[in-house]
Amino acid sequence: MSRKSSATLAGPTKVEAGSEIVAVRSNRVVLENTIGPAEIVISNGKIVDVLPKRNWARPSGEKMLDVGDLVVMPGIIDPHVHICEPRHPTWEGFTSVTKAAAAGGITTIVDMPLYSCPPTTTLSGLDTKLQSAKGQCYIDVAFWGGIIPGNQAELLPMLKAGVPGFQCFLMATGVEDFSHVLLQDLHVAMNELQGTDCVLLTPQSTAHCWTHILILWKWRPPLPLLSSASSTTRAIPIIKDARQKGAPITVETTHHYLNLTSECIPPGATYYKCHPPIREKSNQEQLWEAVQVGQIDMVVSAHVPWSPDLSDLNSGDFLKAQAGIASLQFGLPLFWTSAKSRGFTLHDIVKLMCKNPAILSKLEDRKGSLSPGMDADMVIWNPEKEFEVNRNIIHHKHKLTPYLGFQLYGEVFATLVHGRLAYLNGKFAPKPQGDLLVTERKMPTRFSSPYY
Repeated sequence: MSRKSSATLAGPTKVEAGSEIVAVRSNRVVLENTIGPAEIVISNGKIVDVLPKRNWARPSGEKMLDVGDLVVMPGIIDPHVHICEPRHPTWEGFTSVTKAAAAGGITTIVDMPLYSCPPTTTLSGLDTKLQSAKGQCYIDVAFWGGIIPGNQAELLPMLKAGVPGFQCFLMATGVEDFSHVLLQDLHVAMNELQGTDCVLLTPQSTAHCWTHILILWKWRPPLPLLSSASSTTRAIPIIKDARQKGAPITVETTHHYLNLTSECIPPGATYYKCHPPIREKSNQEQLWEAVQVGQIDMVVSAHVPWSPDLSDLNSGDFLKAQAGIASLQFGLPLFWTSAKSRGFTLHDIVKLMCKNPAILSKLEDRKGSLSPGMDADMVIWNPEKEFEVNRNIIHHKHKLTPYLGFQLYGEVFATLVHGRLAYLNGKFAPKPQGDLLVTERKMPTRFSSPYY
């Protein structure tokens, strides 16, 4: 039997998208070790208390959201999103991507550095990105920096300005102003970053890439936390061995690797193209097993918002088409639809899509759980509700996605960011009020000896 999906609004004031909420009440609140009735009390954008049912006190004349049996859990954090603004107006910008995120229960995204112009490989490039994003974001947005050959002098200034870490590529990117690095480039960058706690992102999972990563780690541990995307289970034994030896590695996979298989790609469907490519069903099953046993730490979108012309649909030529899959809005239901039959729980979702991404992004002191002192970021959703992905409900700038026509479980009812309703039952807040998460950081004392 399907649980009720409607919410009741307490008090004389009508709650609408954009409203600031003082309390959220549900019979299914996902806390650290329990799921049950609770009232989350909010003040100044923060959670100030979590009350059991016996202590519920309905506030008079204030904005309370009582959602009955809908699930309330921490807002999703997606640390792998490509936003192409500034300079690429026909692709996707901050307004459309953060609206799509809000509609999918995502309260924070972290932008990758390579597809804007200029890329986020210098402090000036970061400033340009921030100016472009200002006043456009419906949810919170943080920013990764980038490592390219020769930009080592820019790394500490960007880190001090608030990026949690840096992305680099160990193979050719196809992006003219974001060159891949060689081993010696990484040694130079590591020398600059010694003594910091920043993250190094290497979004490829070939044996070549892992060889580079492990050479770096063995050269002089401990390195900053290493993170890599995984599409193939061939990397899992290498990862497992490295972790057993103490390498600080975090591994992600994406919704498309867990939900799409190479056997099901239609002829000429170039919008399925991604790097690394979608693989066979047997590989996908092994990826799910790796997620289930904790060898993969998080599940992300790796959302790439190309305009349809870049997919070269007319020719159907996979070699000419740009790689990248749009999926940001549907990450939660995509994961849940496949995961629930495999024995995953709501707590697993929180770990894989909220808590671990918060830790990776250096946001764990304010996001990723429903605890007093944390940001009042929440997704309210119905795990039992089934819906179809169609163009009318997609809020990405471009509607082309492999998931059109998919029947998914897990409809999002509302998304709160800092206690405000960024999204409510199909409607968005009248204006964007998300924060740009770039708090200036204090730099540690530099090591006197060189890294290499």
